[in-house]
Amino acid sequence: MFPIQRLAVAGLMAAASAAHAAAGGGSTYPNGAEGYTTAAVPPPGLYGLLYVTHYSADQMNGADGHSLGIPGFKVEATSVVPRLGWVPGYSLLGGDLAFHAALPLTTLKISAMGMAQTKSGIGDLTIGTALGYHHSPSLHTLWGVDLVLPTGGYRASDMTNIGRHQMSADFTFAVSHIHPAGLNADLRMGYLVNQRNGDTDYRSGSELHADYALGWGLGNGWTAGLGGYARQQLENDQASGGGVSDSKTRVLAIGPAIKFDGGRGWFVTAKWQKEVDVRNAPQGSAVWLKAVLPL
Repeated sequence: MFPIQRLAVAGLMAAASAAHAAAGGGSTYPNGAEGYTTAAVPPPGLYGLLYVTHYSADQMNGADGHSLGIPGFKVEATSVVPRLGWVPGYSLLGGDLAFHAALPLTTLKISAMGMAQTKSGIGDLTIGTALGYHHSPSLHTLWGVDLVLPTGGYRASDMTNIGRHQMSADFTFAVSHIHPAGLNADLRMGYLVNQRNGDTDYRSGSELHADYALGWGLGNGWTAGLGGYARQQLENDQASGGGVSDSKTRVLAIGPAIKFDGGRGWFVTAKWQKEVDVRNAPQGSAVWLKAVLPL
């Protein structure tokens, strides 16, 4: 029989894709959230960003990439994530300084083997800073660091948790090539380091992750193409001082992605991502909507 502890881990890993919730091999980074224009720091000012996403999965894969066949396994997570960005107009090391903060509002449901639990509430707060560089009107890069703080609700005995109950640091690099009537290519890479969960004495292994988008500008504000993400855990999880064998997670996702730029500093993106290569995690799909608006 598949133990309830493993079910909780499985569900939380799935929720991480859409809700900043994770445990036991999960990720606090919302994989797949970024895409077009990810490295382009805007002009000085205050910006409002809104992410809306829905993730669902009905299959949990093991270390070999095949389904574990858990009866009734299903995960659904819906999140609305307001994010505030501030570009103060200062330069540091030749780059434009920027700050941001994001707080997810999430509903998460996990069910398996006749059991189910649903939770709604505030997730873990992400704060960060970055330096953006404009090498030409079309080429931009960004270096940054994000901190994930344990502000979300958490109870170690529950099957479902929106919060992580531990801190994480994500060291990032991004590059964007932007053309209104030509090739658009974006890549955001991160190295994620997790702290230990004090209630469970469990630490998820560090990982590399990357969001990507590749599209073509149609010259009328629209860009169409493909996007997704890749994630590879670099080390096994740690539990009570010892390693958890074969616990490295790997996920690859791909799907269509579009963007509309209103030409006055605001734009919206929409995408659907299907997870196609999954190990030690649920396998499902996600819909993402993102809007950016100067305040």
